[in-house]
Amino acid sequence: MAMNYYVMQVRTGEEEQFLRRVRPQLDGNNVRILWPRRKLSIRRRGRTHQVMAPIFPGYVFVESSDVNSQLYWIIRKTDGFLRFLPDNHDVRPLIAADRKLLLHFLSFGEVVEKSTVSFSEDARIHVLEGPLKGLEGRIVKVDRRKGRAKVKLDLYNESFLVDFGFQSMQPVADPSISNGHPRRSP
Repeated sequence: MAMNYYVMQVRTGEEEQFLRRVRPQLDGNNVRILWPRRKLSIRRRGRTHQVMAPIFPGYVFVESSDVNSQLYWIIRKTDGFLRFLPDNHDVRPLIAADRKLLLHFLSFGEVVEKSTVSFSEDARIHVLEGPLKGLEGRIVKVDRRKGRAKVKLDLYNESFLVDFGFQSMQPVADPSISNGHPRRSP
């Protein structure tokens, strides 16, 4: 049976509490509630901390073959739920580009790590691996000092900007060259 992905809007900042309330009610229903997140490095007062932040703030996803009336009412009555997208009277699964974008992030797990990137001499970013791979055309700003790329994401015709962390790989110098001069062979 093919699984579909449905979008729920919940109170922003309360996604984790919503998940704690709804998941126990869904045991045995062949349903998963997904909350894709990203790891970021935050610098405060000279110290770097690793934090988790949602990829889609205020949204969680239901993986199910369909949203029947029982599932609909379990979710709808859970504290913190706001609405299904596109709306409560027209619950439809993600399709096309929206589904592809969600599956792209989920292919890295529910928590995405930092991407590995390199920069060319003209300061263009090249994603070598990680969740930013394939999203290069959506990158609108790069902050090399903070190790973040601001990416434009679209979901149900709404656009928003999300920061993703990256680690930069420096180009490896040619080992046959030392101090700008070719090495002599013995």
